[in-house]
Amino acid sequence: MYQRVGAAAYKVDVSNTLKLMAHLKDPQNSFKTVHVAGTNGKGSTSHMLASVLQDAGYKVGLYTSPHLKDFRERIKLNGKMMPEQKVVDFIESHRSFFEENQLSFFEMTVGLAFDYFKNEKVDIAIIEVGLGGRLDSTNVINPEVSVITNIGLDHTQFLGTTLAEIASEKAGIIKPKIPVVIGETKPETKSVFLHKARKEKSPILFVEAEAVPEFKTDLLGSYQIKNCKTAHATLGVLEQKGWDISNKNIENGFLNVAKNTGLQGRWQVLNTSPKVICDTAHNIEGLSLVLNQLKKENFDQLHIVLGVVADKNLDAILPLFPRNATYYFCKPAVVRGLAVAKLQQKARGYELIGKSYVTVREAYKSAMTAAKAKDLIFIGGSTFVVAEVL
Repeated sequence: MYQRVGAAAYKVDVSNTLKLMAHLKDPQNSFKTVHVAGTNGKGSTSHMLASVLQDAGYKVGLYTSPHLKDFRERIKLNGKMMPEQKVVDFIESHRSFFEENQLSFFEMTVGLAFDYFKNEKVDIAIIEVGLGGRLDSTNVINPEVSVITNIGLDHTQFLGTTLAEIASEKAGIIKPKIPVVIGETKPETKSVFLHKARKEKSPILFVEAEAVPEFKTDLLGSYQIKNCKTAHATLGVLEQKGWDISNKNIENGFLNVAKNTGLQGRWQVLNTSPKVICDTAHNIEGLSLVLNQLKKENFDQLHIVLGVVADKNLDAILPLFPRNATYYFCKPAVVRGLAVAKLQQKARGYELIGKSYVTVREAYKSAMTAAKAKDLIFIGGSTFVVAEVL
């Protein structure tokens, strides 16, 4: 499983997924979809789209990754997780095929989701890309609209070391004559998207160039404004295609994302005295936005519970963190987790000072014990650190 293990579990191929779809009688062709890729914001944008479409009365499937607490968070129907028994039944029914073809965790999960959405007769499913786009297992759908939120330097060992190379991988979800919505661009990525869209004869919409009304959302974090704009533009494309979505649906949907879909871990406030905030941001672009927002908070003392995975470029992300904070270094309990001694040592080079802890839970407990009522505790650096605290 890529998210926990890392590179050894990553497959650069969709042939297995196509074989699995054929085995399952092509469930991906039995319902409408929206395909969402991007370095940051694709999860929030996917949940926003699902929430609005639910408010509009549609039966909505939602496929995202990774999960925080329960595997079934990845596969939801109108905000409700897939029943445990259905997961068990699916695996039992197809186990011999999985073993014979040595399918990866992600490939099996995509098959499970698509089969479930087909059986439940969803009107539409929002499908978030797992990693990249072109070779991702989800890239076997023919969506109503493709969405690329933004491009940043993440997963460079798989997707390329330049923004243009990464954009090219993400642009792999652009399909012939299917509209594509682009949330943010940089000069070196915009040309990649334009080239691919022209080649596929796909209408392309750059959200940055559009006058988009600002909607309020229950998802905290000022960075969600960009995701709202991308989701709003995508909903406009769906409306043009005949989907019945009113401004009231959009307003209600954005205001009730967490309630309608169960989204967690995005600038989520876990406690008020002391204030505790967690966020799953884990790359340069995501952490920049989150740590800038942290500067706007009022507190006496800042405590940061920090853990990362081993393939992170610490020289890129550690300078983003504030020096005037007390750190509680920890290692997320996954194979990919970076040894806490290495993190602490590297952090010291950037004047980030604190103690190390054997587990995330111990680090959090110590922060809670040390923090006074008007202090602030921030938990982050990795999805897995947030998951363990939740």
